[in-house]
Amino acid sequence: MLDLFNLAGRTALVTGANTGLGQGIALALAAAGADIVATGRSPADDTATQVRALGRRFLDVRADLSSTAPVRDVVAAAVGLNGRLDIVVNNAGIIRRADSLDVDEADWDAVIDTNLKSVFFLSQAAARHMARHGGGKIVNIASLLSFQGGVRVPAYAASKSAIAGLTRALANEWAAQGINVNAIAPGYFDTNNTAALRADPVREPAILARIPAGRWGQPADLAGAAVFLASRASDYVHGIVLPVDGGWLAR
Repeated sequence: MLDLFNLAGRTALVTGANTGLGQGIALALAAAGADIVATGRSPADDTATQVRALGRRFLDVRADLSSTAPVRDVVAAAVGLNGRLDIVVNNAGIIRRADSLDVDEADWDAVIDTNLKSVFFLSQAAARHMARHGGGKIVNIASLLSFQGGVRVPAYAASKSAIAGLTRALANEWAAQGINVNAIAPGYFDTNNTAALRADPVREPAILARIPAGRWGQPADLAGAAVFLASRASDYVHGIVLPVDGGWLAR
């Protein structure tokens, strides 16, 4: 049974793997046996050190995914590490907080371009390779705001709701080619993106009080879901959005 979760010999591309959720996912995939290609705007030196300590290969590909321009080169670099690309985790994303009456077009476009447009075109480039080589796994990072509206984050909520729909749409098209497309919807996690919320003396205790698990999530809490959706254990799982939220949506 444990062999179903073994990622030995696989190559995984994880966007935004320098810190936070992306780093946690990259380390989980490496612990399960995968070699890691990280891509993002910032160096992933700490992730590289930890992945290599697990005995896995690591490649850092610097790219700004606020534009679709680098996606083909990123996929080509990932394939170049071992001659194959088996897993893609679309984790890179941004959030801009403002009252909806005050959101400007530049902020809207920045969020949608990074969180949605680049996710589609990176997935498309990866799927073209996967379809020629027997399939693969694409894991999108959705959000609780794939199910809810949120407050003061209209572009982020729109992008993450769209990620849920995109996950299902791509699963419908690519399942027959051996490509599993699924998503993880993290709840409230202790990351840079939630620093403002955790520092808010009103919202932080209100959020914590609603989480049945009684704590903010840690990046390592995504390990099981990520390895499951990246492994043979999920071969008949297509188009799901899996919440990992400490019970938030059940409340």
